[in-house]
Amino acid sequence: MVAFHASALDGVARNEALPTALLLRLLAFDGGGYGPPRQAVERAGLPEQAVAAILAHPNPRTRVGFAMSARAEPAQRARLVDDPSPKVRAALAYGPEWPAPRTTVAPLPDDVCARLLDDPDPAVREALLDSPYLTPSFVASLAAHRDPAARLRAARAWRTLPADARAALLADPDAPVRRAAALAECHRDARLTATLLRDPESAAEALRRGLLHRADAERYLAERTHLTALAGNPSLPADLVERLAADPDEAVRLAVSVRPELGETRRMSIDFTVRAHAGGDVEWVRDGLADPGVLRRAATSAHPLLRRTAALSPHLPPDLLRLLARTEDPSVENLLGIHHPDVPEEVLMRVYARLGSSFSAWMAETHPRFPSEGLARRYADHPDGTYRRLAVRDPAATPALIERLSHDPEVWTRQAAAADPRLPLPRLREALHVPELASSAGTNPALPEEDMTAVLSRAAVPA
Repeated sequence: MVAFHASALDGVARNEALPTALLLRLLAFDGGGYGPPRQAVERAGLPEQAVAAILAHPNPRTRVGFAMSARAEPAQRARLVDDPSPKVRAALAYGPEWPAPRTTVAPLPDDVCARLLDDPDPAVREALLDSPYLTPSFVASLAAHRDPAARLRAARAWRTLPADARAALLADPDAPVRRAAALAECHRDARLTATLLRDPESAAEALRRGLLHRADAERYLAERTHLTALAGNPSLPADLVERLAADPDEAVRLAVSVRPELGETRRMSIDFTVRAHAGGDVEWVRDGLADPGVLRRAATSAHPLLRRTAALSPHLPPDLLRLLARTEDPSVENLLGIHHPDVPEEVLMRVYARLGSSFSAWMAETHPRFPSEGLARRYADHPDGTYRRLAVRDPAATPALIERLSHDPEVWTRQAAAADPRLPLPRLREALHVPELASSAGTNPALPEEDMTAVLSRAAVPA
């Protein structure tokens, strides 16, 4: 028989049943200079022996992978704070780059972040200040830091800062820090807004959010400069809002149409167009995703962008969830399927079929409401292979059905069956040699230890 396909090793590296001895053997693998498979490094629940092996691994690629693992505990990752490689320390400082939706990444301890902020390598300091995983307490402490870049990061988290920190940042000796602080505060200070409008770097943002003098608003309207930003300004006088609602620029009219003070009749009387796949990003709704009043206004609106933004909320009450589920807007359904834990099953199934490929597989595995029972009866013979794959999720599916599905014409269905522990052992072993099935077969928890060992040996992983 032909040798195991190379991807079988990646599958074994992800296998939840991989014995610790084999995991340690895999972690010591150099991989031709690339280090061990990242699937082994980024596993959840690594034993201490494995963590120690990763931290001491001679290949910095391996340590970088662990530093950015969303599955590793912060205390484990924090042990790389003194790593000799600045690339590893920068990876640690930033944290996981692409965590899966609904994944919560726990931040590093504040004292570890403080050490990274004092790192001698500027790339490490920059990575920390760019990280989305800093605690509010650490961000607040940056307001008094000696480095202007740190104070700038604090200014961008304005709402979390105490009053004295805000006052200090507004008077900061560094111009970019003062600008960021002023932009955060100008929604209630017309004097700050007027100052920001004189700065080309801040004018557009100040027009969008600042407390405006009427004369400034009229000047920009007459000059037709930054009109889309102006159209969303909360302090814009009502008569100027009406002028912009009839502006010849479609983007300007759309910006007016999502203003929070508009009644539903006036909102929908504006001539605007929303792209079919435009996401939900209406700021006042996004800021109120936990506010029942805001959610009700947005979810009951006929405006697609308001509904789509409301669909981002996991806090929708049952009646609004049902209402949005009936909107017949694929974008609303997709967002509900991703973000809401109680979305109706029929919506989940439509989103599953629409999104396809690996994203649908992730949703089927992780969504708390995604069905499992009865799927074999409903979908094993469905004409669409995307649905036949669901039959594998049914706890009542028989080994014979799983084996049949492992020969399915649709590759995603074959892969799902190859990873299922009910797959008969002869077919499982056979799948290790099939290029498109080898990785899935390697992850199968029913794969005997002797076969896992054989995969490692055939891949030249030293014993």
